[in-house]
Amino acid sequence: MPTVVLNDSWATARKPATTESLEAMGENERILFVTGRLAESPLRGVLATAAAGGDFSYDVAVLGVSVAALLHTKLVARRLEPPRGFDRLVLPGWCQGDLDSLGQELGLSVERGPKDLFDLPEFLGRGVRSPVTLEEYTIEILAEINHAPRLDDEGLLLEAERLREAGADVIDLGMVPGESWGGVGAATRRLVEAGFRVSIDSFDRLEVESSVAAGAELVLSCSQANLDWAASLAAESGIGLVAIPTDPVKLETLEPVIERLEAAGVNYRVDPILEPIGFGFAASLERFAQARRRWPSAEMMMGTGNLTELSAVDSAGVNFLLAAVCEELGIRSVLTTEVVNWCRSSVPELDLARRLVHHSVENGVLPKHVDSRLLMLRDAASRGEASGDLARLAGELTDSSFRVFVEHRDGGVGCLHVMNRDGHWQHADPFQLFDTVIAETQAVLTAEHAFYLGYELSKARTALTLGKRYVQDEALSWGFLTRPETSAIHRRLQAGIDSQRSAREDGT
Repeated sequence: MPTVVLNDSWATARKPATTESLEAMGENERILFVTGRLAESPLRGVLATAAAGGDFSYDVAVLGVSVAALLHTKLVARRLEPPRGFDRLVLPGWCQGDLDSLGQELGLSVERGPKDLFDLPEFLGRGVRSPVTLEEYTIEILAEINHAPRLDDEGLLLEAERLREAGADVIDLGMVPGESWGGVGAATRRLVEAGFRVSIDSFDRLEVESSVAAGAELVLSCSQANLDWAASLAAESGIGLVAIPTDPVKLETLEPVIERLEAAGVNYRVDPILEPIGFGFAASLERFAQARRRWPSAEMMMGTGNLTELSAVDSAGVNFLLAAVCEELGIRSVLTTEVVNWCRSSVPELDLARRLVHHSVENGVLPKHVDSRLLMLRDAASRGEASGDLARLAGELTDSSFRVFVEHRDGGVGCLHVMNRDGHWQHADPFQLFDTVIAETQAVLTAEHAFYLGYELSKARTALTLGKRYVQDEALSWGFLTRPETSAIHRRLQAGIDSQRSAREDGT
């Protein structure tokens, strides 16, 4: 595909494209990408692949900086002549400044691209489906506060608020077996007055009646053991009950419970009880399918804790699969807990999962390339620079600043790279790599720079181990658990801005 090649000198970066080159671009959308010298080669490689479909043309303007992260819209305005014949201008994601002002000055639409240039295909709509909002879902989340009586008033409200912010629809008060909580009514009332929907997980009649009188809307659970008083309470108060089998392995023990509740006009949902792995998990899954066939119009619930809490695996994938089972079987509520450390984010995991599986089932599409926030341990793709590109980049460096890269190798452990104008070093062991760099450059690092290089090498090693994408000065991606980082470059830039502002305010 024809493109206009702009060299990396300041003068030629300002030179507009020729009429002949613009005509060669054709009638497709024409995009000008702005970058620094060091990113030019990998950027062109990514764009060549992304533009292979032929529905857009592009050019690359390389301004007089080595690192694209140092660009600012004011610098772009000074160094780039208003481009002719382009539909939009795409800046590096790290570029700071006002896009509207730059767009007015250049006379075309300006936007920031992704911070990682390898994300450009997705940014340009290549390789992924059209964005979806995932606003719709059918599964209600009940989040249990385990051992609720052990919390004081403030602690209970704080935990309920945390769960609600994470995606919980109903706060379930989990009791302490063998104890009776005299304060459950007051606790329920405080939660209801604070705007929470509340359920109570107890077979203790006094606890249940107190909580219901204070505003609880659902009782977990009802079997033949407490059927008489629970059904009467529900019929009088209008609350809902969760019907469970008296014997979990015998689905038929649900029959008399359901018959009694229906006769009394009570709202109920059926929970055939999910069993732990090693104790009948597969058979219990089948019972959920059997229950749906036997009671096709009944509301159903699944308690996920017997699988997530009692299996020493990361909970996100487990929650996703259980949400998928619920979506396909029409199970409209799940009960989850966050007791064990590996389950500490089960509520937000289920919140994302219920949206994703609903989108998949509703639209008949795979739950792939839709939303990656449940990819926490691994990335969607490792992506990264190849050894040849890194060698070329190392040969172009003219300053002493260290650059860190990760090279993922098919079938191998990969390698960490450090480079500056004085050399290019690589090793899988960050300690060995650090020692080699210091020995060969005879560099004397300040504590600040030593910490920075060690911190970046630590992130790089983690990315190498897990097959994740590493970009210097950026946080590794941990899905919805990612905590953004402010890069060292922008920390220093901000410190300078703050210092100048302080000086002006002080009149110095």
